Amino acid sequence: MPLYREQGVVLRTRKLGEADRIVTLLTRGRGLLRAVAKGVRRTSSKFGARLEPFMVADLQCFEGRTLDTITQAETLGAYGPSISADYDRYRAGSVIVETAERLAEGEASRELYALLVGALRTLAAGRIPPDLVRDGYLLRAMSLAGWTPGFDACVRCGAPGPHSAVVVQLGGVVCEACRAPGSPRLDAGSVALLAALLAGDWDAALGASERERGQAAGIAAAYTQWHLERGLRSFSAPRA
Repeated sequence: MPLYREQGVVLRTRKLGEADRIVTLLTRGRGLLRAVAKGVRRTSSKFGARLEPFMVADLQCFEGRTLDTITQAETLGAYGPSISADYDRYRAGSVIVETAERLAEGEASRELYALLVGALRTLAAGRIPPDLVRDGYLLRAMSLAGWTPGFDACVRCGAPGPHSAVVVQLGGVVCEACRAPGSPRLDAGSVALLAALLAGDWDAALGASERERGQAAGIAAAYTQWHLERGLRSFSAPRA
């Protein structure tokens, strides 16, 4: 049928003509969707604010030849205002939705959709530092996409840990025998933090030091961009 309903997270928007927008969404059942929202840039628009980045909406759409058209939108998760109002949250959110878009280029995944909604909900709530939310999302999204990192046994030979050297290209920590020259070494707490983020253990993650969070963030970013095969623009956004 040409008319259908779908749930989606707004990843980004761009202007179309004088009053319309093209909205890119990650949907629950159809994966990545690009659709036209007519008239949403007018001040009289009834649902323009519901189709801003980081918002979760229940949509009614009409199938088109090239682009579908959004005819109705009801808010399911109003995370956009809270995330956009804080620069650190906004930067973290931008990395999250850009990663989601890149991963959604294949088939639809309800698990990836649920992970994205959960990450934005946590980010908007403001109880977890934005960098931890971002890095936890990156590691778990890579795992759902089939690239689960290893932070316990050596990912090359299986030697039991703990290990401090990390080789992103191999997928995690390595023992001394498998370590390549120049491979970065992490503090034990940084490796533990990466494992906690992958498991979604916020209690353990919140106890990490700034140094440990910085080391973990570098590995999460490098691991994600290695598997996506090109850099994420959001990582290079200027700091406030």
